[in-house]
Amino acid sequence: MSAVVHETAIVDDGARIGAETRVWHWTHVCSGAVIGKGCSLGQNVFIAPGVRIGDNVRIQNNVSIYDGVILEDDVFCGPSMVFTNVLNPRAAVPRKDEYRRTLVRRGATLGANCTIVCGHEIGAWAFVAAGAVVTHDVPAFALVAGVPARQTGWMSRHGERIPLPLEGEGEYICPHTKDHYRLSGKELTCQTA
Repeated sequence: MSAVVHETAIVDDGARIGAETRVWHWTHVCSGAVIGKGCSLGQNVFIAPGVRIGDNVRIQNNVSIYDGVILEDDVFCGPSMVFTNVLNPRAAVPRKDEYRRTLVRRGATLGANCTIVCGHEIGAWAFVAAGAVVTHDVPAFALVAGVPARQTGWMSRHGERIPLPLEGEGEYICPHTKDHYRLSGKELTCQTA
């Protein structure tokens, strides 16, 4: 099945959209954007030129994805969450040559109304809580919350809290997936079942 684009959406010539991706009401995908297969772009989404979006990505309503943002496979962007692409914007000072790259690794969740300040990496399967403001890199599997965002725990690939300390040594087996997690220092890794 090819992509499904709602009649009110605008997809510029030169945009590439993968099979089975759905583009909903009043969404604009600019020329040069590349969107993978099986994605969903909700109502009033904007995708800038040069944006790269992997497969099976879910972008909820009212999200703008600007130049310099890369979303790997299986990323979830909650309603009205925000990406920036310049650290010190001024209307009177052109800064298009100062855009900073933001990389969101596979499986990460970006909660509703959170803000991702440009120039950072969100680790694989990380979880950014609703309303958080991310001003630094987020490790894989980390749960971050607050303004500015701070790590408050760990999350599994299944999307549930892992009962391990923020640092030290420890192991956990997910009851849903049987994935095996190992904490070493400040790094959590997963061995898929």
